[in-house]
Amino acid sequence: MLPDPTVPPSLMALLERLGTFTAPSLRTFAALVTGLVAATGKRTVTGMLTAAGLSRAWSHDRAHAFFSRASWNVEVLGLALSHLLVRSLLPDGLALTVAVDDTLFKRSGKKVFAAAWQHDGAAKGPRPVGRGTCFVVVGLIVELPFCSRPVCLPVMARLWRPKQGQSKVEIAASMIGLLAVCHHTRTLHVVADAAYHGKALRRLPGNVTFTTRLPANAVLYDLAPPPTGRRGRPALKGARLGTPAQLAATATFTKAQVKRYGRTDTVHTAEIRCLWYGSFHTQTVRVILLRDDTTDTGYDLALVTTDQHSSPAALIGRYAWRWSLKVTFAEARDLLGVGQARNRTENAVNRTVPFGLYCTASPCSGTPCTATTPTTPPTGARTPPGTPPRPNRPSPT
Repeated sequence: MLPDPTVPPSLMALLERLGTFTAPSLRTFAALVTGLVAATGKRTVTGMLTAAGLSRAWSHDRAHAFFSRASWNVEVLGLALSHLLVRSLLPDGLALTVAVDDTLFKRSGKKVFAAAWQHDGAAKGPRPVGRGTCFVVVGLIVELPFCSRPVCLPVMARLWRPKQGQSKVEIAASMIGLLAVCHHTRTLHVVADAAYHGKALRRLPGNVTFTTRLPANAVLYDLAPPPTGRRGRPALKGARLGTPAQLAATATFTKAQVKRYGRTDTVHTAEIRCLWYGSFHTQTVRVILLRDDTTDTGYDLALVTTDQHSSPAALIGRYAWRWSLKVTFAEARDLLGVGQARNRTENAVNRTVPFGLYCTASPCSGTPCTATTPTTPPTGARTPPGTPPRPNRPSPT
């Protein structure tokens, strides 16, 4: 069994603060987190066990059972992590910026739960298609003192199955609702790409604003006229305003300075308060049209938001922060090997990818993790039981 001192005390203290495991599961969790971070090879489940120095001390079934059979909830773990991040990184009363997106982790094999051919936005080549499991991910966007760009820290992830169950938008709305309830004293500003719109977003809590890119074929309407006092149902929407291109043809643009992607740009923006009846029904939205300084007609970006107070420049900058979640996906795959686990049962597939994504956020929780020398050498954990420890060799320096 892994001696507790082989896990850095500061890391162990951080993991204990999550408070979602029994004592045996916590030790397995701590060992697998350590192995995932320390591994230099494949980050499979047994690879994590080997990197933690436990391949000969623990049965590999113990590590696999943690993902497939142990009693813990992956979403409760993510919400606990979100509380830890918010308390550590964001002052009281500050609004939370939240990004939503989905990503595909490639898997092969007929028996892998929920693996299917589907869209892969990260695919290379002319066909953005891949086979694997797709997860809808929600992350907190923060600015860290040691980083020159915003960083997205995943706090929730849920598996999406093509043509079965909820849609991606419904899954995203459900997770946003849970996060909003858990942080009910704060405002959540959610940003997403154009794929995330629909009826599911009409039921978001009152402390949530939602900003997304407006599709080119979206039809917008004027606000509903006041009641006429005559018999019949009052009108739910006003006159048809048209598509974003039609709005841009008659809109009045003003010059603005926008901070996005690490630079400050001079752009022209226009704002229209209206209804997007197809997605948000009778809820008043704001359409923000952006025209770059080099563009004379039309628009280069159209955003729609339920935020009634932020300036157009702030909304455009906030939407640009959404890209940090794409960077997190790439770093999670390339640096931490998220998605390399080869398990295939339903519980294991649902848990392993979120576990890896949460590990990308844990070091940023505000608790300093320092390199410490364990009192029990890691090599001792690799030796069979009953083998006497090797004497410490003097350092050549």
